[in-house]
Amino acid sequence: MIPRYTLPEMAAIWEPENKFKIWLKIEVLACEALAKRGEIPKTALKDIQTKSRFDVDRIDEIEREVKHDVIAFLTCVAENVGNSARYMHMGMTSSDVLDTALAVQLKQSANLILKELVAFKDVLERQAKKYKLTPTIGRSHGIHAEPLTFGLKIANWYEEVKRNIDRLKRARQCIAYGQISGAVGTFACIDPDVEEYVCSKLGLKPAPVSSQVIQRDRHAEFFTTLAVVSGTIDKIATEIRHLHRTEVLEAEEYFSSGQKGSSAMPHKRNPVITEQMCGLARVVRANAFAALENMPLWHERDISHSSVERVIGPDSTILVHYMLRKMTSMMDKLMVYPDNMMRNLEKTGGLIFSQSVLLALVRKGITREEAYKLVQKNAMQSWTKGKDFLTLLKKDKDIRKLLSAGEIDKTFKLKTQFKNIDRIFKRVFKK
Repeated sequence: MIPRYTLPEMAAIWEPENKFKIWLKIEVLACEALAKRGEIPKTALKDIQTKSRFDVDRIDEIEREVKHDVIAFLTCVAENVGNSARYMHMGMTSSDVLDTALAVQLKQSANLILKELVAFKDVLERQAKKYKLTPTIGRSHGIHAEPLTFGLKIANWYEEVKRNIDRLKRARQCIAYGQISGAVGTFACIDPDVEEYVCSKLGLKPAPVSSQVIQRDRHAEFFTTLAVVSGTIDKIATEIRHLHRTEVLEAEEYFSSGQKGSSAMPHKRNPVITEQMCGLARVVRANAFAALENMPLWHERDISHSSVERVIGPDSTILVHYMLRKMTSMMDKLMVYPDNMMRNLEKTGGLIFSQSVLLALVRKGITREEAYKLVQKNAMQSWTKGKDFLTLLKKDKDIRKLLSAGEIDKTFKLKTQFKNIDRIFKRVFKK
């Protein structure tokens, strides 16, 4: 189901009107190339150029009888062109039209998705810089690890979105290939010059070799790239959902005036957008699997891929476009709670500085194993009995033989933990 949100320009790419418009352009361009070669009369070309038109309802009516979409389309166009229509589709097969048109549609879709990726990247950059030095707790395995900044967390997302932009540009380049090579790709009934002419006019490259179809590894690359993009969205959404939890509440989706979170509980403020993103990402990933399944076809072609692509083409492109727009808005309005971040950071009573203490002891000349044992002994006492870690360390005679109270205090400084944040940001956000 297409989300109600869908922007008109993305939905329009997959409407029958646009599809048939591209089909007609391919057919007319092929006739232009044939006329240049002297293979069809110029008077016929003029008829084709001036009289070619179609009616979607009429195509549907014809298709109900002939059970073939391209034949129905050509029949409809011929009803308008007249006798000169006999020169249309000369030496071509249905897939010449279908696959070349699909390449155009996927390229159009990629262009729109790239715009949304750039907008998403830009809002992540702004938020990363805003919270560059906002302390928060880093977690590994869901357990408090060491401090980091919320801006650094977002910078990681920013860098991944940049990679997705590069990936989609490559995928757009990979999919932007057309074919006008005839029944089994041999050009037996049409010259390769026609293919080169049509593709150049459409902003595509001619496939160096084709069977009766463009090889589906190209499509698999495109749809798996969309799946990677959705995976990034899923990853960010999952993190926001965790941070939104009542027990954590470090960040929260914007909750607008008049918004309702539950039909039963008036107090609820649920992470609706991010939960939706995680669900939709599953659909995009599943569609990528379907694209991979489309790669093996019988001999030079069958149509087992065609029915799949009529679903996953619009679904995946529309969904990713929708998801990016929603995530950009969500991140732009994200409610961030630095006080809660600090409160959570301090929850373990200083245990998050254990590595700093460990390294300070190692620098005093004892082995890493000895240092680890000394620190862990106090850490486990703090963990199980809720005692302050710093206080325990200062009372440990074995540790105090090596570290003064001041030296121990120094290992608990957040500023020291963040000493290289500026350097990381310069690497990530260099122009």
